[in-house]
Amino acid sequence: MRTFDLAPLYRSTVGFDRLFSMLDGFEAAPGYPPYNIERTGENDYRITVAVAGFGENELSIEAKENTLTIRGEKQVKQDNSGEVLYQGIAARAFERQFQLADYVQVKGASLVNGLLHVDLVREIPEAKKPRQIAINGQKPKVVEAQAAA
Repeated sequence: MRTFDLAPLYRSTVGFDRLFSMLDGFEAAPGYPPYNIERTGENDYRITVAVAGFGENELSIEAKENTLTIRGEKQVKQDNSGEVLYQGIAARAFERQFQLADYVQVKGASLVNGLLHVDLVREIPEAKKPRQIAINGQKPKVVEAQAAA
């Protein structure tokens, strides 16, 4: 249950609609399936989702604009080999969405030992990188962006 009210901020701000809708959505964030987000390099990231019991044909990954959506839907098997006395392994369908920053692209995905790994890379276009502008008509040179430690 949320204990703070964002309504007074709505009427005194302009252009923050997306931010407020994201904050409102935090309380309804599902907990299944669990996931990790890790940084594997300066511009490389990996999302790992625990999808035990799901096969490659039961999972789908979609990247659209700045949203990465991972869906899983278990295919029902008609197995008459016995009666299930206890079912503790979750086989329910899920959909998990991740908001990606600008210029973050999906590099690939793999399913290993019940973990779905989605590799991401941030590739900033040359036109968006900072440039140093020369004074006195000298030719401008490109300055590489330095990562903050």
